[in-house]
Amino acid sequence: MSELCLTLLCPPAVEEKLLDLLLMSPNATVFTSTPTAAHGLAHEDFDQTEQVLGRARATAVQVILAAADKAALLEAMRRQFAGAGLRYWVTPIVESGRLA
Repeated sequence: MSELCLTLLCPPAVEEKLLDLLLMSPNATVFTSTPTAAHGLAHEDFDQTEQVLGRARATAVQVILAAADKAALLEAMRRQFAGAGLRYWVTPIVESGRLA
């Protein structure tokens, strides 16, 4: 089975809704979320503090999922978070497992 890591940059305003969607998704069984600073985004979307600092507050979410489940999960997020400013990228997982 081919696995992928879907990384999302999530604005604070929709963080809880995104995490709820992932918790309810049967295909997103393992994911992490971390507060982060996002660089390189459109400055007109920044608040005043973010404009001065040159970075936006965000949450980075990494989801491990089967390649076959990627399209359905992205479509669900497109429907629920249209216009919310979510960014994403996908990378292949070369190896994963559980250390017992």
